[in-house]
Amino acid sequence: KKKRKMSEIRASASKTSTNKGATTMRGKTFSGVGNLVKLLPTGTVFLFQFLSPVVSNTGHCTTINKYLSGILLVICGFNCAFTSFTDSYTGSDGQTHYGIVTAKGLWPSPASEGVDLSVYKLRFGDFVHALVSLIVFAVLGLLDTNIVRCFYPEFELGEKMLMQVLPPVIGMVSGTVFMIFPSYRHGIGYPTSSDTNDTSQKST
Repeated sequence: KKKRKMSEIRASASKTSTNKGATTMRGKTFSGVGNLVKLLPTGTVFLFQFLSPVVSNTGHCTTINKYLSGILLVICGFNCAFTSFTDSYTGSDGQTHYGIVTAKGLWPSPASEGVDLSVYKLRFGDFVHALVSLIVFAVLGLLDTNIVRCFYPEFELGEKMLMQVLPPVIGMVSGTVFMIFPSYRHGIGYPTSSDTNDTSQKST
């Protein structure tokens, strides 16, 4: 009886340890994905997460579903890159205005009296941020469960492993890139700062 109890206790402890390990692994996966999502415009991420199961029919794709899913990926990927070339400022009317960064400054520029829009001009770092944002979205988008089931269902088992490995790796790489090329922009889809006219950092 004592031996039986000991074996039951060991089995229970082993099972608990396994469950804890699985919970920890899931926690790390969600944490890694969450950190990557922070690098993307919230509106685009929400749109993709909302429409992905709809256009892909929760992964049970017909030919039309595949086309729609592909279009959604392209549109969201383009938007992630495009928003890196947008910025905002507080105009003379007290409202927040968004525009596209150009070689000369921000465009369009309504209510910009007293605001030096030339400090918002296009920089090399904007292209770097656009590329990294596109890569981050590609990782999250192409490994989305509905997209995987739709385009390459045979890869579904490998998806779980990649979702555990890729987010931390991509997060580390993108974090390093953003450290080398810091961005002080507050474009479309990103939270604005308390004072979007604080251009001391933008001009550096």
